[in-house]
Amino acid sequence: MNLAKKAILVLETGRTFRGASFGAEGETFGEIVFNTSMSGYQEILTDPSYAGQIVAMTYPLIGNYGVNEADVESRRPWVEGFVVREASRIASNWRSTETLDSYLKRHKIVGIEHIDTRALVRHIRDKGAMRSVISTVDLDEKSLLEKVLASPEMNNRELASTVTIDESFDYPAEKDEQFHVVAYDFGVKTNSLREFSKFGCRVTVVPAETSANEVLAMKPDGIFLSNGPGDPASMKKTVAEIKKLTATKVPMFGICLGHQILGQVFGGETYKLKFGHRGGNQPIMDLTTGKVEIASHNHGFAVAAKSLPGTVEITHVNLNDQTVAGLRHKTLPIFSVQYHPESAPGPHDSEYLFKRFIELMGKSEKA
Repeated sequence: MNLAKKAILVLETGRTFRGASFGAEGETFGEIVFNTSMSGYQEILTDPSYAGQIVAMTYPLIGNYGVNEADVESRRPWVEGFVVREASRIASNWRSTETLDSYLKRHKIVGIEHIDTRALVRHIRDKGAMRSVISTVDLDEKSLLEKVLASPEMNNRELASTVTIDESFDYPAEKDEQFHVVAYDFGVKTNSLREFSKFGCRVTVVPAETSANEVLAMKPDGIFLSNGPGDPASMKKTVAEIKKLTATKVPMFGICLGHQILGQVFGGETYKLKFGHRGGNQPIMDLTTGKVEIASHNHGFAVAAKSLPGTVEITHVNLNDQTVAGLRHKTLPIFSVQYHPESAPGPHDSEYLFKRFIELMGKSEKA
């Protein structure tokens, strides 16, 4: 790590933070957001939902347990840039194969450390998530601000097509195959596939633009709509295809972006949150049981409660701000949640949602 190399972070409000470079050198643009997780930075880096975003970690020491090949959640890191208070020079864990710094260098991810991340997060909370740049090559604030203001906004930005796979593939059931699930890859995380596999499901992962007819030709027992990046309101073609699938009464389960897409399918609207929910400590109440779970989140958009028709029931709410965190159709075998029940990184309170989907497919098979 070259501590002598300077780096600068400039936000579209003009707020500037000067620090030190770590990871790759260069210049990178994206929407600045923050994550409140204390660990799990490798899962965060490789979560495709972060495409188009620069992620700041609120926990002050990041990288202390290194990086390994087992904990990646997709084929590569997707964050545009990484911001930390201090990047650990030591990777102390028996599973570690390299340092965070070398991992970011290898994947050409630009990072900045030694800035006041508390001040940065307070600014984002006050002003909202916004466009930003990290640079180690151009250190002129005025020049960088002009570039930031010329960069794309997250509103109306479609990004699922940039992270999805090119060709379908199968993820086998761990033991005996009980069900066949078709999963739309809007930015699917590997742990979602592991969860289905553990419960006896073979998963066929398909590209984001796959048509309803192509999915039905695979004769799935259930359909999974994954998490992913970007503004859900920009995905009108996908919404139209998913709407065709709802008429078939095949059980369907959506998370994050998949949840927002289902909200639109049923006639609801989505909107951009001021600074979003990102971290492993969001309190969610399951209104169907009255239980509270602590859940992993990563989203900047939400479904507007008042826009939902009477055919849809709100099943979960975020106790921090009362935003919609779960939906269920009253007559169709379809439900969704706004958060990450695959729990990578944790906590693991929400695994029951995969079991609910398995039970739903079981009931549908018997019907």
